[in-house]
Amino acid sequence: MKQITLSIKDFFDIPGAVIYNPDEFKDVTIVSIDTRVIKKNSLFIAIKGEKFDGHNFINTAVKKGAAAIMINKNYLQSIDDIDIPVITVPDTIKALGDVAKIWRSKLNAKVIGLTGSSGKTTTKEILARQLAVKFKVNKTSANNNNHIGVPLTILSTTSTDQVLVAECGTNHFGEIAYTANILQPDYALITNIGDSHLEFLKNRQGVLKEKLALFDVTSKRKGKLFINVDDELICIASGKYRNKIKYGFDGKAEIKGKILSYDSIGKARLELTSNSKRINLTVPLPGESNAKNFLAASAVCLELGLGKKELISSSLKMKSADKRLNLKIYKNFSLIDDTYNANPDSMRAAISILSLYKNRRRKIAILGEMFELGKQSQKLHEELAEYVKTQNIHEVYTIGNMMKHFSRKLKKYSAVIEHFESREELKKYLKKINLHNSIILIKGSRGMKMEYFVSQLESRAC
Repeated sequence: MKQITLSIKDFFDIPGAVIYNPDEFKDVTIVSIDTRVIKKNSLFIAIKGEKFDGHNFINTAVKKGAAAIMINKNYLQSIDDIDIPVITVPDTIKALGDVAKIWRSKLNAKVIGLTGSSGKTTTKEILARQLAVKFKVNKTSANNNNHIGVPLTILSTTSTDQVLVAECGTNHFGEIAYTANILQPDYALITNIGDSHLEFLKNRQGVLKEKLALFDVTSKRKGKLFINVDDELICIASGKYRNKIKYGFDGKAEIKGKILSYDSIGKARLELTSNSKRINLTVPLPGESNAKNFLAASAVCLELGLGKKELISSSLKMKSADKRLNLKIYKNFSLIDDTYNANPDSMRAAISILSLYKNRRRKIAILGEMFELGKQSQKLHEELAEYVKTQNIHEVYTIGNMMKHFSRKLKKYSAVIEHFESREELKKYLKKINLHNSIILIKGSRGMKMEYFVSQLESRAC
C-alpha cells in the first residue's frame, strides 16, 4: 500500500503558513517534534514546551536528515545557513494539529475516538487488544491524549493500519472539541460522566458538555455513537443523536452485559447478549469497573464484526495498563497498583476490588489525595469515606491535605486509620507494617506520585 505523504500543496492549506526555499521541497513521509527520532524525509515541527523549546534543536534536525522544518514565524531571524525548506506559522502547536488533520484525511483506517471521566485508558487498551485479533491496529500511546498527543497519535498511523483507537482527554472546556475536530472519528464512545477535573469543568453538567463534543463532531460526519445506558447523563443527552448503538447492564440496550459471578481475585464472569446471541467469558481484569470497560469495548468490536471466538481469544493474554488496577501477586501479599490518577469514581472502583478479593485475609488501602476537584474537593473526599465504611477494609492509610477530611470521617469506623503529614512519615510506617496475607491497594492523583510507595512495598516481596 502506498505510503502516506505530505506534499507542498498540503502546506498551502495551513492558515498563516509561509514556505521558504519551496523549490527544494520534497514530499514528507514522517512528521516529528522529537529530534531523537528524526529520519530521512521527515518534517520537524519545533514545539515550545514547558521544559524544552524545539527551536533550539533545529540544527540537530537538519543534521539528522530532516527534509523540512516548521517553526514559529518569530524565530525566522534566528535561523542561519539552512538550505532545506522552512515553513513558518503563527503557532507551531496549532499547526501540528493542522498537519495532523491533513494526515487524517489521507488515512484508510477506521478511527475510533473515546473519552470519559474514568476508564477511558483501560477501555482503549482492551479495545485495541480485541481488535488486533482481526485488524492491524494503532492506538494512543500511554496517556498521550491532549492537544499535542492526539495529533501525534494520528501522525503515527500508517497507510497499512486498518483501525486507529484514539483517546481524548481534557481538563478545560474546549479541549475535546479541538482534538475531536482533528481526529474526525468514525466511531465515538464516552465511558461515563463523573466528578473529574471539576476545578475547571465545575460540575458533572460541565463534564458532560465537554465530553459530548466528541459525539457532536462524530455525529456531524455521520459516524456511529456508542451510548452507555447505565450513565443517566449520557443516556438523557443521547436523545438528540441518531446513528447510535446502546450498551449497558441495565435498561434497554442492543448489547447487554450481565455479571454472573466473581472469581477469588475479583475477575467477573460476564455474559454478553447481542441480537439473541450469548457470549460467556471471564473478564481478564479485576473488578466491576473493568467489566464495564470490557462491555464498552466489546460493543464497538461487535459492531466492527468480531464474534465470540475473537472476543474470547483476545482476552486470554490481556493485562492491565501500567499503574491502572494492575494486580501483582507475590508469595506473602498481593498489591493493586492504581497509581496513575484518581477521582471519586475511580477511587470507588479500586476500593471495591479489595472487597471482591478473596485470596488474602487482610485488606489495606493506602490512599493519596484526589486533585482538580475545585470547590467540591472536601465534600467529595468526605463522601468517599462514607463509601469505604461499606467495603470491609481493615486498614486505611492516607496522605495529602484533603485526605485529612477523609480520615476524620473514618475515625468511628472499625478499622485501623492513620493519616500521615509527610511522605517520609508514611515511608517509615510502611517499612514496619505487617504485609503477611494482605491485599494492598495504592492509589492517588498523579501529582501525589503514589507509585513511590508501590516500589517500597515491592522491595519487601518474597
